[in-house]
Amino acid sequence: MNSPHTASISSDSSEAANQRRILEGCLLGTAVGDALGLPSEGLGPNAVTRRFGGPDRFHLIGRTGFVSDDTEQSALVAEAITLHPNNSVACADHFRRELGRWFLRLPFGIGRATITASVRSLLGVRPSGVMSAGNGAAMRAAIIGAAFRDDPARRREFGAVLAEVSHIHPLAVDGARYVAEVAAGLCSGRQRPEAAVSDALAQCSEPILQQALTDALQAVELQPTEAARTLGNSGYVVHTCAFATYALLHAPDEEPVSRLWNAIRAGGDADSIGAIVGGWIGAAEGPEAFPSELVGCLHDGPYGPTHLRGLAATMAEAVSGRQTAPPEYSRGAAMARNLALYPVVLAHGFRRLAPPYG
Repeated sequence: MNSPHTASISSDSSEAANQRRILEGCLLGTAVGDALGLPSEGLGPNAVTRRFGGPDRFHLIGRTGFVSDDTEQSALVAEAITLHPNNSVACADHFRRELGRWFLRLPFGIGRATITASVRSLLGVRPSGVMSAGNGAAMRAAIIGAAFRDDPARRREFGAVLAEVSHIHPLAVDGARYVAEVAAGLCSGRQRPEAAVSDALAQCSEPILQQALTDALQAVELQPTEAARTLGNSGYVVHTCAFATYALLHAPDEEPVSRLWNAIRAGGDADSIGAIVGGWIGAAEGPEAFPSELVGCLHDGPYGPTHLRGLAATMAEAVSGRQTAPPEYSRGAAMARNLALYPVVLAHGFRRLAPPYG
């Protein structure tokens, strides 16, 4: 017969395993959505369908998937929380320093606001964040909600200070908090997507974002192309949050990768929207939501599946009160990969100019 002490240990172990599963699902989902969406960024829906067909594989280089700034910044946020789970100021300071160092590794696909904030971070300028309503803070926020799913006060505190490292516009901060709130509600299926969105919407303070999200709820029966025209799917945080919400709620009984395809096939800022929706799905359903063969095709270097799984494990320990160091990875390898991919990314950019536009 088990003693109360044994039962307590078993319960703690089960909770730690569940926490790790949530965090791993969120990070891997972010990576899958990011890598699937990256080649579609900036294209029109017809061009996406014609060139890529569907979500059965990655399309940047052969069948190998490569992540972009969405996943990399999410991993930097996860690292900062791992090291400082109880001190939001120290957490933001660590993320700010790492954002500047990350920028020196020449990442591709980053927005103007993040570039400016990274340079300001390197120069020691405070505040480092800029007055931009872009989606740079929102795209990396799902992991904050997954980390602090049971602590609303800490979730909102960390969500704000980490957003403001790069974006201080009220809409950008509110959008990041919204993404985190939805992720928290979805964790381990504790809420249906509709309920998680409704509760997160109630926490929004910016009327423009509130209206866009309300419009997204009313657009769920539309097809993705029409929804993109109605809601917008650009890098403006209002468009990003609204279209990501639509993609989460549209055809909720479809397979996770098919739901990701709804976020991606309309083009626009497809990698960021895909990253957000992938993070949400992963938080809700765990890493097993995504086909192992697809995850296995992600490039397994810095910010790849092995790195993200290790980060999820150490992060789960940290937020449970057992401090541990995040996994090491090669900064040099990350820079080498970025340099190697620049010609490919530029080629995709020029390809968007080729008719027909779609």
